[in-house]
Amino acid sequence: MTTPPPASTPHHPARTPHLTRTPDFGRTLCAMVTPFSRSGALDLDGAQRLAAHLVANGCDGLVLSGTTGESPTTTDAEKSALIAAVREAVADRASIVAGVGTPDTRHTAELAREAEKAGADGLLVVAPYYSRPPQDAIEAHFREIADATGLPLMLYDIPARTGTRIEPETLLRLADHPGIVAVKDCSNDFLAAQKILARTDLAYYAGCDEHNLALYAVGGTGYVSTVANVVPNHLRAVLDAFDAGDTAQAARLQQRATPLIEAIMSAGLPGTVTAKALLTALDLPAGPVRAPLRPADRATADGLLSLHGDLLNR
Repeated sequence: MTTPPPASTPHHPARTPHLTRTPDFGRTLCAMVTPFSRSGALDLDGAQRLAAHLVANGCDGLVLSGTTGESPTTTDAEKSALIAAVREAVADRASIVAGVGTPDTRHTAELAREAEKAGADGLLVVAPYYSRPPQDAIEAHFREIADATGLPLMLYDIPARTGTRIEPETLLRLADHPGIVAVKDCSNDFLAAQKILARTDLAYYAGCDEHNLALYAVGGTGYVSTVANVVPNHLRAVLDAFDAGDTAQAARLQQRATPLIEAIMSAGLPGTVTAKALLTALDLPAGPVRAPLRPADRATADGLLSLHGDLLNR
């Protein structure tokens, strides 16, 4: 969903003409879990209900089939069906960014084309993993995917999972491709992020919830958040306060969310597992995780629910 450039805000001035190629995925993007039934089948009805709930509660966009969406354990057909179902549920009220990244360039290009047919607005493309290709090969991979589709790409830098980061100089070169418009940053390298922000017009998203406000404060675009599955309104309020010029309130809201962020993202379990446990406790669609992931135990779920209540009741 490409929309006109936004009006000026205290944080982000209106885009100058050379920035107009960047589509507006929004500021507040949720890395949505993929709901499954008790038997482990894809739950499209649950996905539609969860998507509608997230958009009604502050999410500008939904990122499907990413890390949180258990992309390694869903089939190509399931990925396309999920996009189509969520598109039906949210219509044009939110952007849909579809995860299509694989270690295989040809397979990724095929998934990109299928995501476009299914109704995605953009594509999340992770750096090729496992084979650990050199930077020139990573650059060629991204360019080939961008050339294979009419949809804009959000590059996904998460070296802790891929084994290889997208080096800043590689990102600087890739920024010249008109189809490469955004980055989801899970590199934990703030210095590199600021260099990219200063030297390109790439939309830049925090990919780790503990960095949402910090990256936004130095010119980032917003976030792609796992924790937004369970507190979408609160995380949006952080950026809204910053945009309103109340930086102290933005900091307070971010700090209040820290215990829940830490529990979901840093408790020794993947964020998918903890997010699904809390969604289930909140009676929202989620279902089980697929093997080899294992569900959280009851004590973990109870602890998450307690932290969630503490945050909302403060």
